[in-house]
Amino acid sequence: MLMSGCVALAGCTTGSRNAVPAPPPLRHVFIIMLENQDYKDTFGSSTQDPYLMNTLRPMGAQLTQYFATGHQSLDNYIALISGQPSSLQTQGDCERYKDFQMSGLTADGLAIGDGCVYPASVKTLANQLESAGYSWKGYMEDMGNDPSRESESCGHPALGDLDRTQNPQAPSAAVPMGDQYAARHDPFVYFHAIIDTPRCATQVVRLEQLSTDLAQSASTPNLAFITPNLCHDGHDGDGSGAPGRGCVNGEPGGLRSADEFLKTWVPRILASPAYQRDGLLIITFDESNAASVTTGKDSVSGMKMTRAVFAGAACCNQQNGPNVTRPAIIDFPVDEQEFYRLELTGIGGDRIGAVLLSPFIKSGTVSEVPYNHYALLRSVEDLFGLGHLGYAAQPGLAPFGPDVYTRH
Repeated sequence: MLMSGCVALAGCTTGSRNAVPAPPPLRHVFIIMLENQDYKDTFGSSTQDPYLMNTLRPMGAQLTQYFATGHQSLDNYIALISGQPSSLQTQGDCERYKDFQMSGLTADGLAIGDGCVYPASVKTLANQLESAGYSWKGYMEDMGNDPSRESESCGHPALGDLDRTQNPQAPSAAVPMGDQYAARHDPFVYFHAIIDTPRCATQVVRLEQLSTDLAQSASTPNLAFITPNLCHDGHDGDGSGAPGRGCVNGEPGGLRSADEFLKTWVPRILASPAYQRDGLLIITFDESNAASVTTGKDSVSGMKMTRAVFAGAACCNQQNGPNVTRPAIIDFPVDEQEFYRLELTGIGGDRIGAVLLSPFIKSGTVSEVPYNHYALLRSVEDLFGLGHLGYAAQPGLAPFGPDVYTRH
């Protein structure tokens, strides 16, 4: 059977589906993306996320073998909505917001080149949904708090400029709430197929819009991609509440602040008419933070160096892609006297886990089937009868199946 929904989309592959049962009739998918937590911490030793662990996890399905696809953040977000693997720039979070210079496509539709903002020929899940008559929105916390950095919709730096959203902005007289929006956690603004259209301004919006949209099924998009700010996603702070270890606004950060975000927003989603009728909520992380970290002086430059070595564990026969190699060493300047060195041993982003809630999932479900961000993309595409973009089309890649959808 040929895949439906592949209409002149770069990276969209037609071919045989895996022999898996048809997914349930889910038509409203909510994805909450959190940051930088290892499975063993989130679902093992941490006491900072009791709501996720003790309330939400038993209500649905826990995916114990869910893996990220890269390090650092941006390449994971890119993978989630397009199936495109890392480039040299996206694996380094694209500190300068510049075009992806594409020299061609591989046979399986992967963009060859480097840069950040993909040309209009490279499509995303959002484009697929639009082409099939479905709706989508990205809900971004803090976007537009400081309009001198980014607009309050479709917020991104100007092409060619340094990305000022790389660092959180503390509250001030000029910006009373501060601004902890990070463009690198908003994958929609890295595709010309989105940012060059008027729909970007109406569909990549501030998080507050979600409350209004949830009021009715008709106003709830078929795909709601939800990105908390740099504190509430667990990226900043360590959650301890210790002086100097929290976020720029004084909150503890880490899993503690991420858990509070979930306590605020998940009940609103679960109470919405769209979720109760045919909804699926996916809570996961971009990547693991399980690294071996040391500090010292670089033997060549003499500069202070913080060295983080990631195993880069992967699953699902993940492929490296045409634009990067592994192992790899990436240096990030901190200032004139210090830099951060990221060493990537494997091609993946290590084990992170995920929790899924739905009327079509029995409480207490546990799946040990290996999944990754490409599998998540494929699973959402399957729900809406779409083709598979990029590595979501990888032969043998399993979408969510009866191990997850345990209630019919």
